[in-house]
Amino acid sequence: MSEQKTHYRKAFNSPYLGSADIVEPQVFTTSHVALEPHKVNKKAGEFFNTCYFKDAEIRPGEKMKPMILNATNSKMMAELSGSKFIDDWGGIRLMIYVDPNVKQIGGGTGDGLRIRPAPQRQAIVPGSPLWEGAKRAFARDGNLDKVKAKADISPENENLLMQEIMDA
Repeated sequence: MSEQKTHYRKAFNSPYLGSADIVEPQVFTTSHVALEPHKVNKKAGEFFNTCYFKDAEIRPGEKMKPMILNATNSKMMAELSGSKFIDDWGGIRLMIYVDPNVKQIGGGTGDGLRIRPAPQRQAIVPGSPLWEGAKRAFARDGNLDKVKAKADISPENENLLMQEIMDA
């Protein structure tokens, strides 16, 4: 049983996602990215690529925050989306992790957030082992929420799966 610990930076209650918020690499989906002034460091004329997420929580009970995209993470978003325009950066599944060797303002290195492609998700298709597992999960849970959190199913295949369950 692992002990839940509190990072010292949590005391500062930043309005942005930071290294203190990410305990282990996590997958999130972007909602949109906007060019906005920083909510805390309000230097005149400075705007930042601010990434918002579709996910409501970082972890159960912990509200999701937007993330400031530095130059490195902005370049990765351009790669992941296939576009250099922030207007095209919505709906991107990405993994956020803490890199302990990020160059810090003022010199030195420390913890910083980085993004990379999210692991590929498997598709739930008729006849696959995932198909049978999805049927068992529905029988157990009464929904496919846990299944959809880990794999993709098209609306057509979801309807087909539901029909198979009703016909059984």
